[in-house]
Amino acid sequence: MLESLEKWTSSALSSPNTKTALVAVAASVSTAAVILGYQGTQRKKRIQQFKDDVRKSAPPPSLDASIVSLSDSASYGPGLNRSAVAFDEELIQEQLSRNIAFLGEEGVQKLRNSFVIVVGAGGVGSWAANMLIRSGVGKIRLIDFDQVTLSSLNRHATAVQADVGTPKVIAMKKAFRNIAPWVEVDARVELFQEDSAEELLSGNPDYVVDAIDNINTKIALLKYCYDHKIPCMSSMGAGAKADPSRVQISDISETFEDPLARAVRRRLKKLGVESGVTVAYSTEKPHHVKLLPLDESQAQEADEYSALPDFRARILPVLGPLPAIFGMAMATYIVCKLGNWPMDPLPTKLRDGLYTRLHRELYTREKKLDPSVDTIALDRRDVGYVLEEVYRSRSAISQSMDKLGLCRWKVSEPLTLQNVVVLTKSELDKHTKLPADADLVEIYGQKVVDYVESRFKEEEQLSRLR
Repeated sequence: MLESLEKWTSSALSSPNTKTALVAVAASVSTAAVILGYQGTQRKKRIQQFKDDVRKSAPPPSLDASIVSLSDSASYGPGLNRSAVAFDEELIQEQLSRNIAFLGEEGVQKLRNSFVIVVGAGGVGSWAANMLIRSGVGKIRLIDFDQVTLSSLNRHATAVQADVGTPKVIAMKKAFRNIAPWVEVDARVELFQEDSAEELLSGNPDYVVDAIDNINTKIALLKYCYDHKIPCMSSMGAGAKADPSRVQISDISETFEDPLARAVRRRLKKLGVESGVTVAYSTEKPHHVKLLPLDESQAQEADEYSALPDFRARILPVLGPLPAIFGMAMATYIVCKLGNWPMDPLPTKLRDGLYTRLHRELYTREKKLDPSVDTIALDRRDVGYVLEEVYRSRSAISQSMDKLGLCRWKVSEPLTLQNVVVLTKSELDKHTKLPADADLVEIYGQKVVDYVESRFKEEEQLSRLR
């Protein structure tokens, strides 16, 4: 059998057709090797060119941003501050290839033609800006008056120890030159204020990112964008939060769990803005953390320890990844919007029908106490907030979750967030019939009264978080 196999092999190799086939295979292999070798050489050349371009685009060592006045953005010079670097289009396409595969060439081109302004360059704003330029946004303006500190390195997207003392926006500008040199970055070392809004938000931006942690400045920015029909996305409170699964994106009108969102919503409502502002927020309540304290000597000169007199001297502790999640969620949302990528966000899990009914029932109870009442101090969202967040959807007396309602805790005092309680229907019937001077400790016991007082205390603390 072996002898037969050898004869067949010898015969096959001596065949002209076989020889022709082998020559063709060898030629194909040689051609493929040449092509692959050429492609590899070209790729190495492009990579080397990329490195050379990045090296050339880096600002000269003599431009030390840390010695420049915080109020003098112009001293950086228009060349350092705004200009993009000429770059090989083929390399840009390769760097953005994953986004092109996802959004399509047309979608990425829209991103490259877009202009986004990021106000606030801290833990949230730096990550939002970082992912926007990595995703293809062609022009970005960074606005922040603050400097990099050691304590901010746990959450900042680009800052390193060498940047401490440098304005945050300049540190980001330097980093972005090494990430996407072709992006035009306009770094403004300035405090956003209402009287400077027109100039700072000039240029017809496609989107504005609000990453400000001062409520007065935040309100001014959101109101300006609303009045001038500039698309804007706002970050609510990321401080003192730890649960990434609770981060959501919705309209400001559909938020009530976050204390900052509640304060912003109420302030905007007074200014005539009830909806139309997209926000990133967390439904998590910061139950177990406190403001970072100042020692006795610092407390006497509190203004010396805040960036500006109107900004907080005491601050919330921040778990680094949470602001990053906020910033990246906002960047993702904006990238999809600018790139025309269809999104189908889940509706916010609110029980509007229940809150409306409970609010109506609460109004009826208040009307019985004072027939002249036309409106009550709590709106529908406040009712939802008290039910879900303050009392965890349980009766303050029995901890039951069955057939709940709201009423005043102390009948002699006005209805407020500090004087409202959740009870079952049967408990409500009994409680609302108590005399105004009833001794609640004698009726319910010290344990129940202490629990209700603890709910009021927690709500007061949460309301102060900004």
